[in-house]
Amino acid sequence: MTTATVSPNVAIQPATAVLPDQRQALAGRPLAAVTGAEIQAPLIHGGHVRYANLDYGASAPALSVVSAYLNEILPFYASVHRGAGYASQISTSVYENARAIVREFVNGRPDDSVIFTRNTTDSLNLLAGCLPVTGGRPDGDVLYLDIEHHANLLPWQGVPHRSIVAADTVAGTVDAVRAELQQGGVSLLAVTGASNVTGEILPVRTLAELAHNHGARIVVDAAQLAPHRRINITADDVDYIAFSGHKLYAPFGSGVLVGRPDWLDAGTPHLAGGGAVKEARLDGVSWATGPARHEGGSPNVLGAATLARATQVIAGLDPDRWHAHEAAIRSYLVDGLREIDGVTVHQIFRDTDTDTIGVVNFSVEGYDAGLVAAYLSAEHGVGLRDGRFCAHPLLKRLGLPSGSLRASFGVGSRLEDAQRLLAGIRDLRSKGLGWDYVVDAGRWVPANDNRTYPHWAPNTPGTAGAAPCIDD
Repeated sequence: MTTATVSPNVAIQPATAVLPDQRQALAGRPLAAVTGAEIQAPLIHGGHVRYANLDYGASAPALSVVSAYLNEILPFYASVHRGAGYASQISTSVYENARAIVREFVNGRPDDSVIFTRNTTDSLNLLAGCLPVTGGRPDGDVLYLDIEHHANLLPWQGVPHRSIVAADTVAGTVDAVRAELQQGGVSLLAVTGASNVTGEILPVRTLAELAHNHGARIVVDAAQLAPHRRINITADDVDYIAFSGHKLYAPFGSGVLVGRPDWLDAGTPHLAGGGAVKEARLDGVSWATGPARHEGGSPNVLGAATLARATQVIAGLDPDRWHAHEAAIRSYLVDGLREIDGVTVHQIFRDTDTDTIGVVNFSVEGYDAGLVAAYLSAEHGVGLRDGRFCAHPLLKRLGLPSGSLRASFGVGSRLEDAQRLLAGIRDLRSKGLGWDYVVDAGRWVPANDNRTYPHWAPNTPGTAGAAPCIDD
């Protein structure tokens, strides 16, 4: 069994760092209220502390407004589209209106299809089944970068595809995309809007122009971008965009694909079943067009409705305050990490002016990333993500084949969250671990953990559902 032991004479001290006045003014309080913001996390040494959630990039908490909306509409839930009853009529109206709200959020074109899915991964798999085919052969390849999340990598490996290595600058990466497009034969360019590993943003409008100049379309994985930046697919001339409710403060099981209808209306229905057909026969079927073609079965009405409500809240934020709040937390955290001996902040591009969202990736010399994450949770009440972030090729490229740490934040975050993280890392570097840790089911957990958890939370702490991706 793998173990990590406590350093002698360790006493946990509260963080006392003074926050810069300007950053405190910008991000001392959450920008918007989220559900669960004040939950108390049990510490391994005893006592509780407010949970510092720095794992927004994995799944963001529900906006309080969205939680309230869910409770408001829940009594009216019923199956949609073919019900004459009062509740069914209301649910149908709410569900279909959600499409219009989401289309407005991304500034979609009037004829763009808005298809509700489970998440971004589902959306991109759907699009992979709709790539144009002529004479039984695909019209071209899908082109993607080596920095993509698996959601924007694996769906394309089942169709003709090419991958290229992003350069160490944004400009160099754009040049590499241009050079590959010039070779011809590309039907779709698939790119991330913002890296889920480092938070760096790609120039979507420039890439869209490149794709169109070479006869290709573009799809943007906006799972990370949509919760942090305004989306405008009309102005950016983006053909397709996908994002998830669970990252956009509506974690109720819905995602969305928005884009041009011609490929989608001609593509293979994503789910064969009720609601997706015009007419079904014993030996054949006439498929519907429009969103219904890909939404077979009873849809997640509440998930779509809450996703739409979340987009309204995000669209209503003052963009200057929104970006200043996020930038204050990120700059404080990055500056603080870089001041700690043995800590490295990772990024894809060496550009110093690359726009970034609320994601910071780092590693601590001499410590496995999973151990650091377990320590921060157990001894400081800080939650962040460790591992390879469903972006294995990028982690290998960054020289982190066994993983790293990712802190991510959003509108419900406050500067104190970053302060707590920095205090924990400083303690780790100066004093070492304050408890013994062991590896159980592939995850680092505190040894002899006697903390109590809610009665309805089985299989805690820590080892339930450990990720299987531990081998190359």
